[in-house]
Amino acid sequence: MTAEPATEAKPVKLRPTDATILVTGAGAGIGAATARALADDGWLVAVGYGANADGAAEIVAEIEQAGGRALPVGGDIGEPGAAERLVAEAEAGLGSVLGLVNNAGVRADNLALSLTDDEWDQVIATNLTAAFRLTRAVLKRSLRARYGRIVNVASVVGPRANAGQANYAAAKAGLIGMTKTVAVEVARRNVTVNAVAPGFIDTAMTADLPREVLEAVPARRPGRPEEVADAICFLASDRASYVTGSTLWVDGGMGA
Repeated sequence: MTAEPATEAKPVKLRPTDATILVTGAGAGIGAATARALADDGWLVAVGYGANADGAAEIVAEIEQAGGRALPVGGDIGEPGAAERLVAEAEAGLGSVLGLVNNAGVRADNLALSLTDDEWDQVIATNLTAAFRLTRAVLKRSLRARYGRIVNVASVVGPRANAGQANYAAAKAGLIGMTKTVAVEVARRNVTVNAVAPGFIDTAMTADLPREVLEAVPARRPGRPEEVADAICFLASDRASYVTGSTLWVDGGMGA
């Protein structure tokens, strides 16, 4: 029998020099660390924020002092028209928005029996629905450019039960499911869609959690925002051009 010739791999398009990436919730914590790391890696960075305008301004200043380019873009991402407005603002101020890090998130913890409709709706709207709308807005640009990088910040709480967080777990599990589905839809256009799933990371969002939570972490310490940012930066880089539909766990072994 004659062996079939190997299929020749097509050359992969590299990131355009004017490519902009929007990072939501970038005024502090994981988002701020991610904005810095992506700027260091050559992206133009739109620093998204909700209420923390001062924090976003500080991150922009840090990036520019280090020789990068950044722009603060603010607004409530839970509002229906916010996604298109934020992406358009980032594009007008920096360049083609071909990247997105859906990092912004909120918590409203309560046992399921006591969880109110407002607590449910708020968490789903910010953590999942807004992420979808922003993804859709960026895909319109990246599919035309045949280049794109989308990274969704999920959580170990998505697939791993944590009492009192039914709304948060549903949103983060949905984010992982959305990541996989969108990834296969756009893979042929050189657009990758991945997720990171942080565990116990030392940020303002986890400040009120009992330290006993660390007993469930094999590493016996909280993670640093920079450790999550490094994972996101890899997935948003050309080094990860053949990685899509994946979830990278940054959790000190919690999900093992």
